[in-house]
Amino acid sequence: MDDDLAVALDWKGRPIRCRECDHQAINAMGLCAKGKACIRDRRARRVERFLKGNPDLADQYLDHPYFEVRAGAARYANLFRLPPLLSDPEPEVRAMATLRLPEDRIRHMIRDEDTDVRIAAASRLKGADLMPAIDDEAYMVRITAVRRMPIEMLPLVRHDPDPEVRAWVARRIDLRALPDMCFDIDPLVRREVAQRLPLDQLRLLVTDSDFRVRFTVAERIAEEELVPLLEDPEVPIRELARERIAQVPHLAHVLSPRPTVLRLLDPSSPSEDQSPPDQPSKEPRR
Repeated sequence: MDDDLAVALDWKGRPIRCRECDHQAINAMGLCAKGKACIRDRRARRVERFLKGNPDLADQYLDHPYFEVRAGAARYANLFRLPPLLSDPEPEVRAMATLRLPEDRIRHMIRDEDTDVRIAAASRLKGADLMPAIDDEAYMVRITAVRRMPIEMLPLVRHDPDPEVRAWVARRIDLRALPDMCFDIDPLVRREVAQRLPLDQLRLLVTDSDFRVRFTVAERIAEEELVPLLEDPEVPIRELARERIAQVPHLAHVLSPRPTVLRLLDPSSPSEDQSPPDQPSKEPRR
């Protein structure tokens, strides 16, 4: 709404006049409108509306001096016209070209100086082409790569310094490699592990230090393995364990109250709470 109400100015800050535009015929057909959909406007949204309605004109604007116009044109232009834009001085333009060109043309973009361009490349490349992203300084590049790389590459990233990256590894890594992540220092990573770990291995996390991890374990682990969680320090976990055990008839004895053990006392022996009788004094009478 605010964008539509803004004054229509071109990329140099000058007022836009439709009579000075080369697209008066288009304007007459209602395919563009000042302040709404205009290739000359400095606002990217208005440029985008123009190009979306007139994609056949995109090729004409790939070398426009305003980068928002070049980036918008790259979205709709002929693919054969895009390779030069991989060297554009503006990262937004390079990123758009990277998103559209075939993989064999954009492998080198995974090493671009701009983070957004490398993210665009990581979202397109596959397999070994993603190797440079494993050590990228930007965690979003690494996350994008982890979400796409083959499962057999994920062990290379399971010790990433960022817990969000490791969480994505835990969501995708082969189950045979997942137990090693039970000891991750971040509880949110361990919770992801608990959500995927095979049931017969969940006991590894029964005594985890984090409430969220143990609760996830209590939700998934076999009922027979829930007994230790009946003594959990957190009430919700104890209640969940008790509720699940109660649904299994052959485990009913686990929830039965323990009988009080009565100890028979020897009447001839002094009671524990009684002091022994005073011993007679052995001092000689004077």
